[in-house]
Amino acid sequence: MKKTPEAESGWRGSREGWLAAAYDALIEGGVEAVKILPVAAKLNLSRTSFYWFFKDRAALLDGLRERWTAQTTVPLVAATRADAATETEAMLNVIGCFLSDATFDSRLEFAFRSWALQDVAMMRLLHRADEERLAALSAMLRQWGHSAQDADVRARTVYLVQIGYIAMQTRETLETRLARIPHYVEIYTGQLPSDVEMARFQARLGGAS
Repeated sequence: MKKTPEAESGWRGSREGWLAAAYDALIEGGVEAVKILPVAAKLNLSRTSFYWFFKDRAALLDGLRERWTAQTTVPLVAATRADAATETEAMLNVIGCFLSDATFDSRLEFAFRSWALQDVAMMRLLHRADEERLAALSAMLRQWGHSAQDADVRARTVYLVQIGYIAMQTRETLETRLARIPHYVEIYTGQLPSDVEMARFQARLGGAS
């Protein structure tokens, strides 16, 4: 019997490697593409290697859900709580989070929203994430003196615009996006950011990219 590369090397991959390959499959082909055999083939491993790290496909999908939370909801909530000297700076922290896949994985978010259209349980999970994110944004705005109702409406404006960018797969040059950001901040908070704040924001954005 011909030996597989795995048998010859004794290597079964790693949990992280399997998750990374499943992530790629989800991004490229949707949840239907996340199946054990195709993912194993991509890693050049046998199907049996998979079971060293996951009980079944459902466990692999659970791992992707955990990754989605860690790469979207967690950093966004953290951005709403980041240090800021002014409300406009606090909003720039939030906008900056959305501008980089390193802090908010927009491709994964798009894939999960597509997945949720086919799966009632996923839609419930997505709605809970939406509620958590909106609550964090609203709490940030209330901290800066907005009434509960005003903070709620402004939070929804922030969030629905950003999710709209993702859902519509909008592509803008960084120059275009940066030109619009001060006006977004004014709409979201009622105030324009200062030139100094925008300069610091652009410097941070450049360093992150």
